[in-house]
Amino acid sequence: MNRFLSLMIKNDMIKPQLGASRLLLTICGPAATEGFKTTLGSGPSTDIESSVDSDFIIIWGSNTLTTNIHAWPFFIRARKKGARIVVIDPYRTMTAKKADFHLMLKPGTDAALALGMMNVLIQENLVNKSFIEKRTIGYEQLIQRAAEYPLKKTADICGVSARDIECLARSYGKAKAPFIRTGWGPARQLRGAMAMRAIACLPALVGAFDTPGSGITRGLGGGPSNITRLTRPDLCPEGTRIINMVELGDALTRLDDPPVKLLYNFMSNPAAVAPQSALVQQGLSRDDLFVVVHELFMTDTAKMADIILPSASFLEMTDLYRSYGHNYLRLAKPVIPPVGQSRTNLAIFQALAKRMGFKEEVFKRTEDEFIQGFLGDCHPSLKGVDKKALVQGKAVRLNIALNPYAKGFNTPSGKVEFFSRDWQYKGLDPLPCGQVWRDSQGDGNYPLELITPPHPLFLNSAFNEIPKIRKLAGRPTLLIHPDDAAARHIAQDAPVRVFNARGECRLDANVTTDTQPGLVVAEGLHWPQFMDQGKGINQLTSQRLTDQGETCAFHCSRVEVMP
Repeated sequence: MNRFLSLMIKNDMIKPQLGASRLLLTICGPAATEGFKTTLGSGPSTDIESSVDSDFIIIWGSNTLTTNIHAWPFFIRARKKGARIVVIDPYRTMTAKKADFHLMLKPGTDAALALGMMNVLIQENLVNKSFIEKRTIGYEQLIQRAAEYPLKKTADICGVSARDIECLARSYGKAKAPFIRTGWGPARQLRGAMAMRAIACLPALVGAFDTPGSGITRGLGGGPSNITRLTRPDLCPEGTRIINMVELGDALTRLDDPPVKLLYNFMSNPAAVAPQSALVQQGLSRDDLFVVVHELFMTDTAKMADIILPSASFLEMTDLYRSYGHNYLRLAKPVIPPVGQSRTNLAIFQALAKRMGFKEEVFKRTEDEFIQGFLGDCHPSLKGVDKKALVQGKAVRLNIALNPYAKGFNTPSGKVEFFSRDWQYKGLDPLPCGQVWRDSQGDGNYPLELITPPHPLFLNSAFNEIPKIRKLAGRPTLLIHPDDAAARHIAQDAPVRVFNARGECRLDANVTTDTQPGLVVAEGLHWPQFMDQGKGINQLTSQRLTDQGETCAFHCSRVEVMP
């Protein structure tokens, strides 16, 4: 097989040896990671559990009650001890409705808001000068940049009142233990990395790292992280093509030399979740593209497959689960054997490797052998971990401090970097910047901003396969402000057409002040097969990449809405 002809979605085991096109898995979080680590460094951030001792909690771009529900009890415990909870989000989420205060800023203006807050903190001397002097670099340059965002200008950019910004900054600066929980929302904009970089500067200004309850959370879930023993990048032939999943539509439809001729898909539903899905579906429909889907359910992608391989579920395999939003590790054993002809990912890839004559040890190891290898790593988070309890199926806490930043920052300077020489060397703005980037489509034709946050009953596109959950979720809806609805003669529950130059879909209107004028919200992700005309919301999203991290700007689309 020509080594450039195939693309395997989510498969990093067999494709290096095969020479298949490699998939760049940056569609979700790397923009947030890049921005955050530029300021505070890589590694684990403040543990959410420590927030019980905070007296002022900001939930910034996260609908905690939908996507981070295990954090909420810690926030409530803090509230019972007197803490205030503030939510920063472009629309009134379930979490915003439970907060003490909700700041409804315009999408993509998070960096400007953070800089406006910094300016208030600096002007009113609410900064921790001792921390800044000893543990940060670039403060003098940051003073000048923050001064470019006075209250009135910041308010105009963000679409909120100057008084609210001022009160928020003062409350944060005067808190004894301020805590910020960042979500994915700000990073799903074209300047997503810059947004996260700017937000990450705030706790450093007030020295919110040494007091119990203070800090900032980006990501948790350390533990064994070197998976090269499984992915074996050393087996990959030199010059192998790399395709970003964000740009899958282009990759499957453009006339490359040679074009992608085989797509092996597992653990993903790109016909629903990839941006500009009309292009993705067009590519999947090519007569000369052979599509293999390894799946549990009849997804939109599976419906377009030439061959469907039944997949085993997590109930039928042994696996080691790193955490997502907490610092615990757990081993799961199968509770039933694989049903029918279903096979695990490992079983299929190892069987394929055997057919192809690949002899490397990676194609022969068992699940248990891989897991023992990971647990044998000299990773600092595994120091002192009770591995016997882990093998018994108990959740074990990793050796990660509640606030790792108290010991230092994993940046090139070892300090918080308000000024980043790394970004300067890359030709990027070395300081936080509040400039807003918008969808490149014409404002006149498509005047409304569209964001596509998670529906409370779905996890990305998962759970659409369960009829009872689909029934509870109801028909796909579009939140639209009464002013925008009236201007378009749209009534409550009326079917509407949402469209732009990339595509269109049909939803039912929910006319509500839970969103702001100029912003429409489509909570998802509903499978296209359950939507009118078989068209999902990602018909409207763009393949444009974020400023850093090569992530998808899912929350940066312009549309028009008509009855």
